[in-house]
This record gives sequence, C-alpha cells and structure tokens, in this order.
Amino acid sequence: MRVLVAGGAGFIGSHYVRTLVSGGYPAFAGARVTVLDRLTYAGNLANLAPAAGRFDFVRGDVCDAGLLARVVPGHDVVVNFAAESHVDRSIADAAGFVRTNVEGVQALMQACLDAGVRRVVQVSTDEVYGSIEEGAWDEGAPLAPRSPYAASKAGGDLICRAYAITHGLPVSITRCANNYGPYQHVEKVVPRFVTNLAEGRGLPVYGDGGHVREWVHVADHCAAVQLVAELGEPGEVYHVGGTAELTTLDLARRLLALFGADENLIEHVADRKGHDRRYRLDDSRLRALGYAPEVGLEEGLAATVRWYLDNPSWWKPVTQRS
Repeated sequence: MRVLVAGGAGFIGSHYVRTLVSGGYPAFAGARVTVLDRLTYAGNLANLAPAAGRFDFVRGDVCDAGLLARVVPGHDVVVNFAAESHVDRSIADAAGFVRTNVEGVQALMQACLDAGVRRVVQVSTDEVYGSIEEGAWDEGAPLAPRSPYAASKAGGDLICRAYAITHGLPVSITRCANNYGPYQHVEKVVPRFVTNLAEGRGLPVYGDGGHVREWVHVADHCAAVQLVAELGEPGEVYHVGGTAELTTLDLARRLLALFGADENLIEHVADRKGHDRRYRLDDSRLRALGYAPEVGLEEGLAATVRWYLDNPSWWKPVTQRS
C-alpha cells in the first residue's frame, strides 16, 4: 500500500505521518508513505524528524497540477492536510487561502481522479458552519462561514463533494474541532499562551474572552482521520468533536494554573473581526464507526505544556520565522 499525505510537514499532518510510519495504524502497517509539502512558514521538516528515513519527501505545492500528475499516480490512499489555516492571516490577506484551500483542493482531487486513487480524505474544520448559540451541528447543517479562512475551507469541501457526486471520486471529508498538542505553530492560541508563559509574558485574550470552542488532542484527531480513511463512506462528512468545551478565559486559566501563575497575566485585547462566538459538533456518525477520543483535556494540556517547555529549540526558531 502507498499513502500520500499532502501537508504532511504541518502540525496535524506530521502527527499523522509520525504515527503511520511507526505502526500506530495497524490497517496501514507497512505502507510506503510519501509526504508532499510546500514548506511554508507553518510547514517544518523538524516536525518529521522522529520519522526520518521512513517516508519519501516531495517539496511542492498542491496547486501545481503538473507536479501532482507525477506524484499522485501509484498511491492507493491520499490524505489532504494541506491548508492555510490561521484566521487572523486570512483576514489580513485572503488570496493565499483561496488559492491553497480551494484551487489546491481542486487540483488534488483531479489528480486523484486521473490516477484512480482508491481512497481520499479531505481534512476540514468546524468553522465552515459559522457560529452556533446552543446545541450542536450535525453533518447536514448548512455551511455559513464567517471568515475568509472558513469560507475557503467550505469551498474546498464543496469541490470534494462535487467530485464525489459528479465523478464518483471516493473522497470523504472530516471536520474537526480545535486541535492542540506538540509541534503546533506558535500563532495558535495554546502554544501562544504556553510559550508566552514560559517567557514570563502575558496572555492576549480577544474581547471578553467568552468565545467557546471544543478541544481535541491532535492524536485523537489523527485517529479519527485514519478511521475515516479505512471505513468512511465516499461523499460523506464526518465530525470529530472535542473532549471539552471551554471559553478562551477558561483555557487561559487552566494554563495559568499549570504554570502556577496569577490571572493578572491575562490581557484583554481588541476582538477579532467577525469573531465566531461558539462552535459545537455532533460526532455521533464517527462514533458509530468506533471512534472514541482517548486523550482527556487535563492530561493533554499538561503533556502539551511539558513538550513546549522541553523543546524551546523547536518553538523559538518557529517564533522567529513567523
């Protein structure tokens, strides 16, 4: 079996690759793995250092149809983690998000179709639904994105759906809650808070800090993606819910407690434009396939803090290059 992981040098993709090549997904044991990554500011070969020598690496862009025509053939499974993913950056400049998250998805789906790939998984986000005041979205909820990032991901998802319906491409889509864990870029809230605390700096909290998110450890997210790669129905969407629902203030306080720091380090800053208030996913469809998250928030956050404290040589250069 040959597996192509697009965006495999990023935070989530690299976790999937490290687990895959170490035998963590028995159904894909012995698979030959190819990582395709453009190595933008968020892609980092250091993320794959623990897996060195156990995968083939191609530096390239998912928008490059010519490259994809050479790389994709021969692979049985393609998992697409490649994306521009930071909301703040999309607000400042949306063009790159549309290019990678829509045009790149189309180019990759076409290459998979042309090559006769047997299984494709598109990794997406809960942000495509917008904001929900109460309850939870199921997979049939309408797409109502409110940021350029979310809109670009929704566009990519619709491209995948069109290829599934029109061409019969065996592609499934996963939509996940907020991720955290080791190797996450410091622009995201958990590593930003942790590294700030490690250096004695404050925690910038948007607005009143009441924005609510579900949190899922990257290991659980990748296990869900793998389950969909094995058992997901083509053309279907699968939600990956979190293990806890927290406001940003709740998250900040939990991290402060892990550092034994005082709440006076919380610094309220101007709110993000169009900031979604709350996300919540109903993941019963995925659980029916056998999914059950294994990393609780308390355990996961503590382990994540330890990883960043033990690995300043990883995150300090990342901070400088962002």
